[in-house]
Amino acid sequence: MSFDACAGIVERGDPERFLAIMAGPVDARRTLFPIVAFNVEVARAPWVTQEPMIAEMRLQWWRDALEEIASDGQVRRHEVVTPLAEVLTPKQARDLDRLVAMRRWDIYSDPFEDAAHFDAYLGATAADLMIVAAQALGDASAEVVRGFGWGVGLANWLRAVPDLEARGRVPMVDGRPEAVQLLAKRGIALIREARARRAAVSAKARPALLMGWQAEQILRRAAAHPKAVQNGTLATSQARAKLGLMVKSATGRW
Repeated sequence: MSFDACAGIVERGDPERFLAIMAGPVDARRTLFPIVAFNVEVARAPWVTQEPMIAEMRLQWWRDALEEIASDGQVRRHEVVTPLAEVLTPKQARDLDRLVAMRRWDIYSDPFEDAAHFDAYLGATAADLMIVAAQALGDASAEVVRGFGWGVGLANWLRAVPDLEARGRVPMVDGRPEAVQLLAKRGIALIREARARRAAVSAKARPALLMGWQAEQILRRAAAHPKAVQNGTLATSQARAKLGLMVKSATGRW
């Protein structure tokens, strides 16, 4: 029942990752759904209330749950935490704690301190998530997956810019078109570098990287048309996107 609950949370809260997981092997789903359901719950925790203290408490609840998993002791019963504890190692639980801690930025309206802060945010919330997901399935180079995950996180972030700005956030360190273009090109370079080293990611771990199936296409559009970021027009047609997912799933070439 907990596995089914996790799948439902992902389907409702992150439909694109849901499609990517469903496109992979059946046995990988029981590992990936709890991890991504955890991410869905943590990502929305800062947004379900306008009271910062309550949002802080929600995030702390997840940090406490991860600490229970990391300590390899008694873990609270919960529709996500229970199956999550079955797929994570103590180290992976500690790695995900960085993700939760970084999500505190989402609670407040302060801009990123600088480019390094922005890099660290994507590193924790996107790259660390993908590393944990991949290594929970099989052998995978953290260095290779980190670059790929950062690029995927950037693509998702650029698509979220209009919504974040509407919520009163300052999502970009430098929102000038030329700065956005350079940032997108950096993301593309990281994704391509990771793909050039695909041998460092085992076949068992590859389904986790399917979750970045649209990233390069989105970043290419951002690089060519940086104003599309603020206009919210980075997304491609669903039919074309799903076709791309089918090809990647069939070939294993994330």
